[in-house]
Amino acid sequence: MYLIVCILPLQKRRAPPFLTNKQRYTLCKNFCYFCCMRIIAVIPARYAATRFPAKLMQLLNDKTIIRHTYENTVATGLFSEVLVATDSSVIYDEIIRHGGKAVMSKKEHESGSDRIAEAVMHMEADVVVNVQGDEPFVQKQSLEKLCALFSDASVDVGSLMHLITDAEQVTDPNCVKVVVNKQMDALYFSRSTIPFKRDVDAPVPYYKHIGIYGYRKNALLSFIQLPVSPLEQAEKLEQLRFLENGFRIRMAVTEPVGVSIDTAADLEKARELIRKNR
Repeated sequence: MYLIVCILPLQKRRAPPFLTNKQRYTLCKNFCYFCCMRIIAVIPARYAATRFPAKLMQLLNDKTIIRHTYENTVATGLFSEVLVATDSSVIYDEIIRHGGKAVMSKKEHESGSDRIAEAVMHMEADVVVNVQGDEPFVQKQSLEKLCALFSDASVDVGSLMHLITDAEQVTDPNCVKVVVNKQMDALYFSRSTIPFKRDVDAPVPYYKHIGIYGYRKNALLSFIQLPVSPLEQAEKLEQLRFLENGFRIRMAVTEPVGVSIDTAADLEKARELIRKNR
């Protein structure tokens, strides 16, 4: 779906006095640009996850994890199209049987981004949003913030992070941390503790990376032509391939989106969260 917006000439509109004519023009141009984009969401779904095989078919309440993720993404109403890209006939059948859209992909992809690129290569899209299959509590507010990053035409890749308030997560290798510059572009992602506070009183926050990305389609297709990078191989974090090859990843701060399910313990936390919210 496309949204075409007509904006009256700037001189006929009232604008806040603190904006110059040039700033108002840039704001309106970027808004029009953003509203005319076709944004689709793809959920990469690998059956044989290394740390927790078949996790996406585990039940949360009366639905599988992958169904929760798919249906919550559709329910946001933000996307022209939502589909699951999977290497598993089990996951494919689960989505199709419940009225969703899914495509089969190859098994040997190095990352979820590679799997998504195969799925969208011949699809019409300006921006592709990668919603991780193990994020069943994905929310509209977070995805809106991610999509809004692309109102800046210079942004090729975007992602999300939230402030870490649990001290245990700072040292947990299953919790990926990210540090950013003043423009909110990612400097590095790591399973290690970053930044390391040699000065323990330094007022530096820790941020957890939320594994939801947006890419301009041409940036994604460029990404898959690149070999797995050394840092990506070491940390097992695909986003490092972007950074090592000079791409910028613009980050947005959001609230925690529930529990991302990487381990059996996370699944129990997710079930407890659902019980509390009944």
